[in-house]
Amino acid sequence: GDPPTLASRVAGTIASKRRIPVSQPGMADPHQLFDDTSSAQSRGYGAQRAPGGLGYPAASPTPHAAFLADPVSNMAMAYGSSLAAQGKELVDKNIDRFIPITKLKYYFAVDTMYVGRKLGLLFFPYLHQDWEVQYQQDTPVAPRFDVNAPDLYIPAMAFITYVLVAGLALGTQDRFSPDLLGLQASSALAWLTLEVLAILLSLYLVTVNTDLTTIDLVAFLGYKYVGMIGGVLMGLLFGKIGYYLVLGWCCVAIFVFMIRTLRLKILADAAAEGVPVRGARNQLRMYLTMAVAAAQPMLMYWLTFHLVR
Repeated sequence: GDPPTLASRVAGTIASKRRIPVSQPGMADPHQLFDDTSSAQSRGYGAQRAPGGLGYPAASPTPHAAFLADPVSNMAMAYGSSLAAQGKELVDKNIDRFIPITKLKYYFAVDTMYVGRKLGLLFFPYLHQDWEVQYQQDTPVAPRFDVNAPDLYIPAMAFITYVLVAGLALGTQDRFSPDLLGLQASSALAWLTLEVLAILLSLYLVTVNTDLTTIDLVAFLGYKYVGMIGGVLMGLLFGKIGYYLVLGWCCVAIFVFMIRTLRLKILADAAAEGVPVRGARNQLRMYLTMAVAAAQPMLMYWLTFHLVR
């Protein structure tokens, strides 16, 4: 061919000077003041990037894609969730047959003012005049609105406190042991259970049609633990004299309280049924009311006399 012209030589020289040298791996740029560590980091994190292309992370898989990726485990999880939901629904439907949760909520609907007034009523029932339970649309109002309504909060807390006070009394006498404390608690529960069963059997034999429920009986019979706590505490502080004085007062108070409360529950229904006041059935109901009220002081003494020495 033709020899290269002067213009072509000058153009080739300029192009060669503008070429950027390709740096070899591991070699630093001679014109760079500091080492570039971003390339190493990018190489370190590059393996963790999802293959989304162009360095961007891949989009999260959709539920359908996840199900198609592992259908067996997802199907088992869905079946387990549905089975648990069905079991919870079945328990919620049938639990009221054995434990009346909705009724128990009523007996724990109390507040601080109610507890104070109820404790005052238990210690001083002689000053109270109106013993009628208030109703609203044929249903009794919550205990926090009516001091005459039975509740389970005070009996439950009183029972727990009685067990703790019994442990304290046994400890001051160097007689404390877990077995003896458990025997004390189980004995109190056993006597309470026998009381409830005996009263229910008596109401059945006397054919009393009353709105007095089993939970009402547990509540009324559990109020005696309040007086038992007072008697044991006074016995620990002042000896036998303090024990007998306070327990005697509480026994008389609980007797009056039970008479005036159960009279409205048992004898009022008899009057509504037109039963004569001096009739045989009404006399039996009066005797039953007196027997239940008289049993409270005896049990209060029986469950506490050995705790004070």
